[in-house]
Amino acid sequence: MAAYDELMAHERETQALAQVAGRLSWDQETVMPRGAAEQRSEESGAMEAVLHARRTDPRVGDWLAAAEAPDDVGEAQLRQIKRAHDRARKVPAQLATALARLTSRSQGIWAAARVADDFAAFAPTLEEVVRLKREEAAALAETGTLYDALLDDFEPGATAAMLETMFDDMRPGLVQLRKRALEGAAAEGVSGDFPADTQLAFARDLAARFGYDGTRGRLDLAVHPFSSGSGDDVRITTRTAADDPFNCIYSTIHETGHACYEQGIDPAFRLTPLGQGVSMGVHESQSRIYENQLGRSPAFCHWLFGEMRERFGDIGVADEAAFYRAVNRVHRGYIRTEADEVQYNLHIMLRFDLEKALVSGDLAVRDLEAAWNDRFETDFGYKVDRAANGVLQDVHWSVGLFGYFPTYSLGNVYAGCLHKALREAVPDIDGHLQRGDPGPATRWLHENVQRHGGRYPPREVITRACGGEEPSAGPLMSYLADKFCALYPG
Repeated sequence: MAAYDELMAHERETQALAQVAGRLSWDQETVMPRGAAEQRSEESGAMEAVLHARRTDPRVGDWLAAAEAPDDVGEAQLRQIKRAHDRARKVPAQLATALARLTSRSQGIWAAARVADDFAAFAPTLEEVVRLKREEAAALAETGTLYDALLDDFEPGATAAMLETMFDDMRPGLVQLRKRALEGAAAEGVSGDFPADTQLAFARDLAARFGYDGTRGRLDLAVHPFSSGSGDDVRITTRTAADDPFNCIYSTIHETGHACYEQGIDPAFRLTPLGQGVSMGVHESQSRIYENQLGRSPAFCHWLFGEMRERFGDIGVADEAAFYRAVNRVHRGYIRTEADEVQYNLHIMLRFDLEKALVSGDLAVRDLEAAWNDRFETDFGYKVDRAANGVLQDVHWSVGLFGYFPTYSLGNVYAGCLHKALREAVPDIDGHLQRGDPGPATRWLHENVQRHGGRYPPREVITRACGGEEPSAGPLMSYLADKFCALYPG
């Protein structure tokens, strides 16, 4: 047991330092002074150097060789530590540090280029990010493609080939649903006076209603909403738009799903490899089921309609049915995070194909904007109007998150499976949602998914929660067809 105990003590310190590094990123995206970008780059690089040294410490290998797991949880801890140690050893320390410095600096350059609608101002930095990520992928890759090596960071066990098959199966049904909806009667949006401070107050109330513990977190504003941290310090961000309160409402519910996953993990796993979400696909399943299957359901919209009129007054829709259509309206648009459920995965497929081409070398960064615009027009039927609504809209590539995008769609697939199982397990869920109470649903998700943290592999987590049924796109596609064929009858 001595080797196991020493290894776990080392790992807890490493995990604690990783949380500090995460706080640097949170600060950078929320309250950091604009002039601090260069210094923050050095700070991030220094932290990554320390973390990389700890993860590649030769003692970790010795401890792993000698350690005896006390139980099945201990076996899962050793499995996760070995995986992280093996991957870290393959990446040279100089490369890991250079990537941390570059992506910290790159984020600010991307943000400025986005405001200016100037991809050319960002392209040289992105070229350097892609170059270093390809170096990292080459160091990591043993079998499969360079892209698979990066994807494995976010969704262990997934491959590009597996995702391509899934996307090819989903695409025809999504395109057909989109065509049906866009050719149908257009749903009205909401209108009225939506003060930012009222939106934020409502956002905090919604987060609490969905189970977020504000004593172990906080809600702030960010350009690109995100969740950060784990255990007893889990922070979320949202954004407001004067003419679109749904942006704030559903960004908040979405990030609350992520945060509740992290807050809900068994406290015994805190500051260990099991003390965080097992993959981004499983993580996204929580945010998407909170946002969509629960938050956009007819039952929850019944409560939300009355609550919004009480808080904002006249919201420009006549009745509950019109409000439900407004929440779920299928509409033309450029922005992934604002896309409806029907079109969201088509946005992901575009990014998946383009980033695969960047990593493989089949697409040069200098040609990325044109490739994006061409693909968007092909997939959506209209031209991108400006770079901020196109290739510059997402932060991910600026911070080196290649392989992250497809986990959003995988999360939707997982959410579809979980929603089917949830409905069978909690048959009276709609009665609670009509009263603005998602508690029975979120408690089921906590018990069946969230508390396990990283204990089980990603697909096993979903399979266990779904009573042994392997995850597939079928439940999601059935849910979407039922919902949107009813909203847009042919």
